[in-house]
Amino acid sequence: MLIVNILLFIIGLVLLVKGADYFVKAAATIARVLGVSEFVIGLTLVSLGTSIPELASSIQAVMRGATGLVIGNVVGSNIANICLVIGVSASIMTIKTKKEMLNRDGYIMLFVTVLFYLFLLNSVIGLVESIILLLLYIAYLFYLFDSREGYGNHFPGFLKYFFTFGYVTLLFRKQPKKKKVRRESLWKDILILVGGSAAVIYGSHFVVEGALYFAEFFSVSDSFIGVTVVALGTSLPELVVTISALRKGYGTIALGNVLGSNVTNILLIIGVTGMISNLQAIQTTLLFTAPFMILMSILMVIFMRTDWRIRRREGVGFTLLYIIFLIAIFALRTIF
Repeated sequence: MLIVNILLFIIGLVLLVKGADYFVKAAATIARVLGVSEFVIGLTLVSLGTSIPELASSIQAVMRGATGLVIGNVVGSNIANICLVIGVSASIMTIKTKKEMLNRDGYIMLFVTVLFYLFLLNSVIGLVESIILLLLYIAYLFYLFDSREGYGNHFPGFLKYFFTFGYVTLLFRKQPKKKKVRRESLWKDILILVGGSAAVIYGSHFVVEGALYFAEFFSVSDSFIGVTVVALGTSLPELVVTISALRKGYGTIALGNVLGSNVTNILLIIGVTGMISNLQAIQTTLLFTAPFMILMSILMVIFMRTDWRIRRREGVGFTLLYIIFLIAIFALRTIF
């Protein structure tokens, strides 16, 4: 029975990741065919692409009452993104950073991470906290794509954008529409879209059911499985993509994707699932895993500033810290 559940879990992960990939590509093509502007496509489909697996599995977990799996998955994924994805990638090849990326994405990620922890200190994330996170996510998306002057491309500019409701006024601006293209492949893309949606739905079901089975089988909490097995599984595809991007000379893009993914994991996934049901945080999350996530985020910002590159020794350090983290939570599994 254990072997069967492991296979189903792996199949679920594959369906989740590949289904999300095909879904985003088909949806983007259909949007262009129908004349939707690049602005709207960027705000919705492109930004959501890498987070669909985590979002789908988190919603599925909430519907099953496993709210601990959601917080564990988000915290574990963010740690894995920094320590595993950036760590292994930088160990292979030095990643160049930019001041502009640090001033905007790096500090926004750190701010969002600390805010998330402050909300967790209440031991529960409810409707009010979830609405705040979702509003921040909407503002974050619009801020990334808003070319208007007056806000600046940095963290203080983002805060100004959020508190002055710049994202609301942008809604009333007329966006240029892209010229319609030939509709030859429309039906094909619709079928791919439906197939991708089905893969995401069934994949998230298998992942969550497998995670809950593992939690029961090994007598640990769903939060423990979320921060380890599920988080690691959903981060492996990003690791492969990041290494591929580095080899092609797109290190800055790879780093930006990780920073954006960490922001999205907290603001979107916690925001959406927290509106469906209150999310409970356990003591181990409050005292160990979430503080470790903040520490890794601070280290990431420091390493980005050091000579504007993340060097191999820093990548090795991140990787070793991730191994230590896994050993520590395995040792603490009895109190999870």
